[in-house]
Formats: sequence, structure tokens, C-alpha cells
Amino acid sequence: MTISDFSTSAGSLAPAAVARTAEAQQVADIAARLERLPLTSYQRLIFGIIATAWFFDSMDLAALTFVLGSIRQTFGLSTAEAGLLSSMSFLGMFVGAASAGLLADRFGRARVFQVSMIFWGLGSLCCGLSTTATALGASRLLLGFGMGMEFPVAQSMVSEIMPAKNRGRYIAFLEGFWPLGFIASGLVTYVVLQAADWRWVFILQAIPAVFVLVVRRYVPESPRWLAAHGYSQRAEATVRMIETKVRNRLQTGELPPVVRQVAAPVSEVTGLRTLFSGIYARRTTMLWTLWFFALLGFYGLTTWLGALLQAKGFPVTKSVFYTILISLAGIPGFLVSAWLVESWGRKATLAMNLLCGATACYFYGSAADQTQLIIAGLCMQFFLFGMWSALYAYTPELYPTHVRATGTGFASAVGRIGSLIGPYVIGVILPAAGQGGVFALGAGAFVVAALAVLLLGEETRGRTLESISH
Repeated sequence: MTISDFSTSAGSLAPAAVARTAEAQQVADIAARLERLPLTSYQRLIFGIIATAWFFDSMDLAALTFVLGSIRQTFGLSTAEAGLLSSMSFLGMFVGAASAGLLADRFGRARVFQVSMIFWGLGSLCCGLSTTATALGASRLLLGFGMGMEFPVAQSMVSEIMPAKNRGRYIAFLEGFWPLGFIASGLVTYVVLQAADWRWVFILQAIPAVFVLVVRRYVPESPRWLAAHGYSQRAEATVRMIETKVRNRLQTGELPPVVRQVAAPVSEVTGLRTLFSGIYARRTTMLWTLWFFALLGFYGLTTWLGALLQAKGFPVTKSVFYTILISLAGIPGFLVSAWLVESWGRKATLAMNLLCGATACYFYGSAADQTQLIIAGLCMQFFLFGMWSALYAYTPELYPTHVRATGTGFASAVGRIGSLIGPYVIGVILPAAGQGGVFALGAGAFVVAALAVLLLGEETRGRTLESISH
């Protein structure tokens, strides 16, 4: 069924309604062609490029965890001031995530993704060149803005390229590059601090922003987005290019047949209002609650890990080493979640990771010796990085193509409010509540997030994006 078919058979409909219905059918046709493609090295190449950019991005975000103690000493910051400095990144991420979703749905995924990399590269460089705490805070704001832009756009890009049977696993793998970046950032910091100060950590981690040139050359625009926005010829050309690339990598040289699907009825509600209409209102409520409390707990604790270890008497390099050590558990954590989201489901995987992570947080805060600290820390990072994988796999699936990046971006933005509040609140309550109180607060936040998923969430495993949207 083509656009012309609709034009000749829908004379009783308003022109705008005819156009929306025709575009919806083309999106369905494009989606059917993408869904039937076997997974080959070509789709994995696109995923690998996006994941590598995500890896570099996470390195910059994680750096503050390892150098916050050194920064406090350099500028003579109190715990509250250090918490405020940490929160500047998340303020930038809030603005970046909210604006990037709208921009990506308006101007395209690939273009906004590239711009985000330029912002976080400049922000990291400015961090390294900062000579005052105020300048450093402004630089972290810029850095956070670029990071916030990248996250929702990357999720949308991967979800719209991968077929339904592989989508959840690969988005979970994408988030798995976060702990890898976290660990790599710790290793870079550990080496750099042996010979230079913390500023060089940020300067060196600004260099990978030139990877934007690779993204620009090899990552195509989402055909689903092109079709949803009326770019019929570009959508067709992009899908044909992808089909050719996939066909060339198959031994048989033949693609499976396309199973045509009729588009679902088009809603009269468009744009940002979609997030609060019909079935999406419940999903938005669930996601915003989930993101807010999950990120409040995670970033509130993670940003302070190195500084809290120093407060227990570990020297700077030792605290960096132990933070890296417990973060290693994040690697099997995201791998297990990547398997569970497809074999067990999104809801169960998310809830399990959140509740188990909350339990580990409590024991980490009450650890009486170094052995208990390491064991509880390993368990905590295993489940919390697993939580991230399931969270990123789940979020973009719950919205239709025309507002997928917007919905994902606003959920991420609400989460950044939590991550903005978390480090500052912990800096304020730490002197009064101690480390036990800090980690009890984090555990409580994860429990609330788990309840939101269990009570309001719906399962999306194995369903196409178009079927989930209606």
C-alpha cells in the first residue's frame, strides 16, 4: 500500500489526516523491511560505532568520581560545595536530555548525536583548563549538556535499527559500555595521578571527541524517523542501502520476504502532548518515577564513592584503585541483564536489579571492615550496572517513532533532576547521618523505583516498536 493509494481512497478525510495516515503506513512498511533483516556485521558495525561514542562519553562523566577528592583539596571545598560541584554535570544533563529529545525528533537522530559529541569534548577540555572552582562548575555544566544530549538519542538510534528479537539485548549491551568507560576512566586517572594533577585527566579525555568524524561517515539516519517525518525518498534510499549492505554479508545473498503490516490508526494527539495522552500517560508516569529515584540513588552514591573511601582513611590512589575494583562487577552485571531482558523480560530484570542493588547498598554502608566493604561494593555495582542496562533497553520502546527521542529525553531529564539532587543532598547529610545513613537513603530510592516498575510497567519483550505503540 502506497501514499497514492491512500490519497485516492480517503477523499472523505481531511488532507492533514490523509497525510498522517499515509506517513504511518510508510513507517509500517519501512519497519517491516527492517524487522525482517537478519542481524549481520553491518548492523553490528553501526552499533559498535554508537557504543564507542557512548564509551568515551561515560569516561568523561565518570572522571569526577575518581578526582573529586583531589579537586576538594585543590580548591578547599566543603562537602556541601563538592556536592554542588558534582551536581553541575547533572544540571547540564537535564537541559541536554530534554532539548536533545525534541531536537532529535525534529531534525534527526544522527545530526543531534554528532553535535552532542562536540559539546562534551569541549566541556572536558574546559574542565582541564579551569583555574577556579566556579570555572570548573561552568565547564562541568557544558560537559553535562553534551552528555545529556547523547544518551536519549543513542538509545533511539539503536532501538530503531535493531530488529525486535535483538533490540533489548543490544540496547542493554550499549549501556554496558558505561561500566567499561567508568573502569577505563579510573585506569586513566590512576595512571595520570602518578605523574600529574587531576586537570590532565579531563584534557586527555577530551581527545576522543574527534570520533565524531567516524560517526558522521558511517552511521545513517534512522529510516523510521525519515518516514515518520515525510522524507519518503530519503527513507527509501536509506533502507535500500541497509538492505544492500546486509545482503552483501549473507552467504545466500537473498533477504527474507517482507511481511506487510497495515498501520494502526493515527492518533489526533501529536508532539509533546502524546506523552500525557492515552496509554502513554501511564507509561510516562512510570518512567519518570523510575528514572528520578534510580538516578538519585545511583549518582548520589557513585559520585561520592572515591571521596567516601578517602574519608575511611584510604589515600587518593588507593581509593581510586578500590573504586575501580568494585566497578569491575558491573561488567558481568550488564552481561547478565542483557541476557535476562530477552529471556526473562524487562520488568522482572529491572525490579530484580533495583531491589538487590538496594540490599547491597545497605550492607555497603554498614560494612565493618575492608573485606565486607569490597564484597558489598561488588554486589552493589553488579546489580546497579545491570539496572542501567535494563532501564535503557526499556525506555525507548514505550513511545512511538515521532516522539521516541522526546519521550526518552524527558524521562532522562527527570532522572537528571534526581542525579542533580543526589550528590548535593549526600554532601549535606553526610556530616550528620554518616555513611550508613547515606547508603540507606540510596537503598530507599531504589526500592521506590522498583515499585514504580512493578505497579505501572508493562512488558515489551519480543514485540516490535510499532506493536508496542498501539
